[in-house]
Amino acid sequence: MLKRSWGGAVKNVSVLVAIGVGDDGYRRIPGIVEGTKEDKAGWSGSLRHLKARGLKGIRLVLSDACLGRKESIGDFYPEAGWQCCIVHFYRNVFSHVSRGRVKEVSRMLQAIHASEYLESARHKVTEVEKKLRDMKLSSVADWLGSAWKRP
Repeated sequence: MLKRSWGGAVKNVSVLVAIGVGDDGYRRIPGIVEGTKEDKAGWSGSLRHLKARGLKGIRLVLSDACLGRKESIGDFYPEAGWQCCIVHFYRNVFSHVSRGRVKEVSRMLQAIHASEYLESARHKVTEVEKKLRDMKLSSVADWLGSAWKRP
């Protein structure tokens, strides 16, 4: 959030930033749009702006699980997949884990993400789900399983 002065009044505004990675592996900023808040209308305006400027070929969008963003992506780039960024993924999990168990659960998640192959990661997810259920963290196990389900 930034503060913006309009007609003498100072208001908070969101700055919606799109960061892209090209086929060459380099990051670029295809657009920055000022919005009033991070809702579907704000993200739709941002994506509409990017599309009008010619942005195409979007294959994957990584973001937090903001519903407005997820819904808007399908409206403007229906061919693009969506994935929760790893930082937000971990934060979402840790919000359901007691402070004393965060390190242990963190190590389990890191073991999944360190897997070299997708199938070994999926196998590790199954193991971690079972461990989480044994730890009486069924809601976390359910969430982890749904986040890693096969397309």
